[in-house]
Amino acid sequence: MPRSKKKKSKSKKTSMVKKRGKKSIKEEKVEEEGDLKGHIYSLVEKYSSILPDNVRQELLEKIQAYGLSIEEATEVIEEVVRRYKRAIIDPGEAVGMVAAQSIGEPSTQMTLRTFHFAGVREFNITLGLPRLIELVDAKRTPSTPIMQIYLEGEARKDREKALEVARKIKLTIIEDVSRNIIIDYLNYAVIIELDPEMLENRGVTARDVAKALNRIKGKRGKVEIQNSNTVVFYTGVEDISKLRRIRDRILSLRLKGIKGIVNTVVRYEESLGEYVIVAEGSNLAAVLSLEGVDAKRTRTNNVHEIMEVLGIEAARTAIIEEMKNVLEEQGLDVDIRHIMLVADAMTLTGRVRQVGRHGIAGEKSSVLARAAFEVTVRHLVEAALRGESDDLRGVAENVIVGSTPIPIGTGIVKLLMKYDFNKK
Repeated sequence: MPRSKKKKSKSKKTSMVKKRGKKSIKEEKVEEEGDLKGHIYSLVEKYSSILPDNVRQELLEKIQAYGLSIEEATEVIEEVVRRYKRAIIDPGEAVGMVAAQSIGEPSTQMTLRTFHFAGVREFNITLGLPRLIELVDAKRTPSTPIMQIYLEGEARKDREKALEVARKIKLTIIEDVSRNIIIDYLNYAVIIELDPEMLENRGVTARDVAKALNRIKGKRGKVEIQNSNTVVFYTGVEDISKLRRIRDRILSLRLKGIKGIVNTVVRYEESLGEYVIVAEGSNLAAVLSLEGVDAKRTRTNNVHEIMEVLGIEAARTAIIEEMKNVLEEQGLDVDIRHIMLVADAMTLTGRVRQVGRHGIAGEKSSVLARAAFEVTVRHLVEAALRGESDDLRGVAENVIVGSTPIPIGTGIVKLLMKYDFNKK
């Protein structure tokens, strides 16, 4: 009996050893994989002084995804470094001039097509050369302001909920819900005949109209609701020209919705699988504060509004995206770095400036550079009156005075030679 027990205990021990052996093989494989990852990581990090963080991160992810060996990974990394070095611009390169040429030359091929249907028949948006001019001139309001309003919660998937949000956004004025607005010269009153169909469509009642009129009636005015579809406003004035002015003011009196949003269309975006509201007009601050609106994704094509609501960095990104979209829509391929340089120059001071004499060109520190652009005499006279001096640091001013070398390319480098005077 004791011998059999010993045999059993020996067999248990040997099986445990076998199990341990199997486990150690798995562990070895894991360790090998870990070593390989660590080795590749160290190979990539060796070029941390050359490659930016995001390039190194992407390179590491791609090498791991394709399961490259150390030799293959080394070859790929060296090729990436070689191409990156080739892509870097040379010291002393006139980047501003190259950017101006790179954007200016393709933009001459642009069509002067001002309007383009933005996927919905109701709206037109300015594209092509007119839109590019709007962006570089930093126009306060675009000629066709448009908003893409993304939704959150149930409204994303439910059309009725999306339409509810759209009704809240769309501006409704008295003119929109009126069938006829008549001036009663005998009683110095304005009679508003309401359209029942439009009242129902916009979710407005005669009481809402009366409430809006009460805001402007003054001390002598009086508002009466004669029936569900007629509101009479006794102005209390006895001047016919004033009465006409009041009638014109009543037409644009706000009943509901957001100021500046003239029209809204709800459309289903198949790529996203959700409903999106496209709005004609723009009022970013008011739209973002609405319940049911996704503030992170909602956007406008009004750059100044973006700057006021979200800050200068958001405005810079908007300029880059808008310019890139305009060029791509025309089938023009311009490197994004040129557009980024323009956007950086426009937003450098913390506000959006145009690329003209009222912006970047007119605010240069050099007197001669300012004079070389536009209104030469005025710039020179004003600089003389203020006693300004020009340090001749830029290219334009050095070209004007004919100095050599011009601080560009090889001319930007200063060389010193060590000479031994004791040498005979």
